[in-house]
Amino acid sequence: MTDGAATFVFADLAGFTALTEAHGDEEAVRLVEEFSGAVEAELPAVRGEHVKTIGDALMLRIPDPGDAVLLGLRIANDLITEHGAPAVRVGLHHGPAVERTGDYFGASVNLAARVAALASGGEVLLTGTTAALAPELEGVLYESRGRQALRNVAEPIEIFAALQVGDGEDRLPVDPVCRMVVDPDRAAGRLVYEDGLYFFCSLTCAGEFARHPERFT
Repeated sequence: MTDGAATFVFADLAGFTALTEAHGDEEAVRLVEEFSGAVEAELPAVRGEHVKTIGDALMLRIPDPGDAVLLGLRIANDLITEHGAPAVRVGLHHGPAVERTGDYFGASVNLAARVAALASGGEVLLTGTTAALAPELEGVLYESRGRQALRNVAEPIEIFAALQVGDGEDRLPVDPVCRMVVDPDRAAGRLVYEDGLYFFCSLTCAGEFARHPERFT
């Protein structure tokens, strides 16, 4: 039986493989646990459900699309954005799904996962149909990203980015190697490459960037 429609949200740590390589398995696991705990603490306020964890990705089910968009922005921009925290990316789509023993399956879930895969660190992406269900959220703007071809989805899908008013102001830069947030005043290193200034959480990341800058720009 198809369950009632809800918004399915996938949130994960951007560049998790690079983060693990730069800082080791133990630190990566610690960051995933911190991230998961911070997100789960937000769910009761939106009647949300943490469906499962897949590696570094969390799958959430939120009944109301407006609540899901606001939660997605909070996850990406506010929960763990201090120096040394990983950048987070979020994708979501609203639709029906089939529930089996606490898990959910179907086209809506698959589409939400595909949308999340398009996002970069600090970005919240959603389908046009989902944005239309929550058109007037206070302090939120939608920016079109055009129609995108998604893997195993027959037709291109209209994608929007959800932005907080003033988004980007006072946001800390991100280490291009491991995708951790870096406070410039506390950066372990900084390098200029092709007129761009990059900050690094560790000398290991700075050294990796110096050897292969083309990989990270």
